[in-house]
Parts: sequence; C-alpha cells; structure tokens
Amino acid sequence: MGQAQGRPLPLAGVRVLDISQVMAGPYACMLLGDLGADVVKIEPPGTGDQTRGSMGFKMKGADSLGFLNMNRNKRSIVLDLKSEAGKSVLLRLVRDADILIENYRPGAMRRLGLGYEALREINPRLVYTSISGFGQTGPWSDRPGFDLMAQAMSGVMSVTGYPDSPPVKAGVPVADIGCALFAIYATLAAYIGARDTGQGQYVDAALFDSAMAFSVWDICDYWGTGQPPQPLGTANKMTAPYQAMASSDGHFVMGANNQKLWVQLCTLMGREELLQDARFSTIALRLAHRAELQDELEKTFRQKPKDHWVETLLANGIPAGPILSYPEAFGSEHAQARRMRMEIDHPVEGRVPNIGFAVKLSGTPQQVRRHPPLLGEHTAEVLEELGIGGEEQARLRAQGALGT
Repeated sequence: MGQAQGRPLPLAGVRVLDISQVMAGPYACMLLGDLGADVVKIEPPGTGDQTRGSMGFKMKGADSLGFLNMNRNKRSIVLDLKSEAGKSVLLRLVRDADILIENYRPGAMRRLGLGYEALREINPRLVYTSISGFGQTGPWSDRPGFDLMAQAMSGVMSVTGYPDSPPVKAGVPVADIGCALFAIYATLAAYIGARDTGQGQYVDAALFDSAMAFSVWDICDYWGTGQPPQPLGTANKMTAPYQAMASSDGHFVMGANNQKLWVQLCTLMGREELLQDARFSTIALRLAHRAELQDELEKTFRQKPKDHWVETLLANGIPAGPILSYPEAFGSEHAQARRMRMEIDHPVEGRVPNIGFAVKLSGTPQQVRRHPPLLGEHTAEVLEELGIGGEEQARLRAQGALGT
C-alpha cells in the first residue's frame, strides 16, 4: 500500500556509512537500509567484510549466505583506511553523511585519525555509533568481544541450560542481535535530535551491556533475595507451570501462568485433586515445588501425544505450542503468512533466501531495493557522486586507497 501511494520509506534521504564487519554492526545497518537509508558499506581491500568468507559451506560465488542475510539494501565500496588516500575519501563521504556506524576495536578509529572528535569537526551533525564487545570505557574495553564472550561475562550463560549441566550459551546470538537493536534505537534518537539542533553525538554500544540488559527477571531475583539465579531449563522463575512438558511422543510447551489458568488446566486434565494439594495452591508454592509439579502433570501428559495436548489446551484458552525446528518454523503456514522467508535476486547466486522483515509497516512497508552487494560493486558509483571522476579514481587507486 505504501508503494502504491508513492510514500517514501521513513529513512529515505538518510546517508549511513557502514564501517563494520561480522554481525552486530552490519545487521544494524541493514535494518536502516530496509527502512530506506542509503547505506554505503566501506570494506577493506582483499577479503572485505570477514563474514563474506564465513560458514562451513560454499555458495556459487565468494560470499556466504550469512553475509547475504545481513547486508541487503547496501552499496559496497572498497577503501583502505590505513592509507592517507583512503582516509581522504572517507572524510569526503563524512561531509554529507548523517550516521556512521563502526565496530573496530576501541581506539582503532581514533588512532587512524577517524574518531568522533575528528569527524565532528567536518560534520557537526554526524551521529557516530561505535559497537564493541565491552564498550569504549572500563577495564575490559580493550578486549576483543564476540557474542560468546558477552554471553559468558554478562551472566547470560549462568542462567542458560539445566541445573548441574555444563555451560550452555543461548542458541541464537542474543548479544550481537540485541546490541544491534539497542544501537539502532539510540542512533535514530540521536539522529532525530541532530535534525533539530544541528548537533550529532557519540553512541557507545556494547555487546556486554546489551546482554546484561536482558537480565531483568534474573537480576531482580538476585537483588530481591540475595541468591544468584540458576539455570532452569525451559522453566520460568516468575510462575509455574510454564515450561516444556513430556507427552507420549515428545515435548511441547505450555503455560498456566496465573491462578485462573491453573484451575482451568487441572479441571481440563481431570486432575482436580491437584487443586487441593497444598504444594500447588499458589504460584509461590508451585515455584517452590516446580519439580514435583512437573512430575504430577507429566503423569497425565504422557498418556497422549503432544499434538493432542497443544490442540486441547489452545481450544480451552491455555497457552501452548509445539517445539519446532527451524525448517518446521520457517515452513509453517504462519511464517509463510508473515512472509518470514523471502528470496532476493543476486547477480551471482540467482535467487537467494533471506529472513523476512521482523516488523511490518502499514504505510511504508520495508522493501528490498538492493541485493547484498558484491565486494566493491559500487566503488566507482559512490566516488562519482563525490565528484571523483575516472582520472582521480585512477590516482587514488595508484595511491592505495582502493586496493588493487
């Protein structure tokens, strides 16, 4: 509908310089591109973004499917920022940029003469966002930071898995994706402010901080009781029963997470005696006797298959669901209706699958305007927009600005 009405995407006209690699930075910049921003991905000569060569299987071309899923709606140029000529080109790009996002090790951009203090002299309204493992300040700031380290050192891994099991990380990169989302909300807020004041600002986003921000229930439990929270498997520290349960043919999830639903569940299962059991009479007591509660409920759940219980519970207003693999989830009717898998035309790969847009806008729906770029695909195009013609491009190449 938004396209039919001719309305521009919300970030149309916003220029973003993406000087990031791997996940949090590229993912954040892709989200801005999905919303209409002109994202110029600045990559080092040779390999470009490290993710181009990642994953354990090959595509037709040199780029991994992971790269193709984090870099749509961007243009790629190659710049050697270690060369004076390459830095000079970046400075020209900065003049008209609105946002710069980078994820070099803390202090690296400043040592190159490309830190926030230097660039705001060229463009005072620039919003400069740095993404790192542990932030720009603090005793851990100079450590290399990846999702695994952030999960481990933020406390996330201490509550993931089952009691007495070896350490387990969250199955998805919660620190990377969480940091990307936190970085985007702060970056866009700073951009809105800069439009009114003409003054940009520096955004310091850390995987460590972002992972800790997810700890609301767990850290409040500790602050309130003085007891460090422990892993609970699929269970929940706020209410019970609210977890995976075993049936006759596998597990499913369910949640009778308030007193009304608890009464409904016991009645539906024909287990009214549980309503009289002193161990289970309140949420607090059910939490204190979670293991016994699970045992009692699974005596009944194990009598029939998981699909029966999911359908029965849902039909009676009790939340429940199957535990799906990724192929099952993406292949489900609901995921298809929500368009959570889409295909993008690519000049080398043909049609490539991409994860769909996680939120939907009614008036200006996100669009795939550009395929994930080949390395340096738009170098000449972007330079020409800066007024750098063929002769000067050749000179910059000879000076090492554009690689070989």
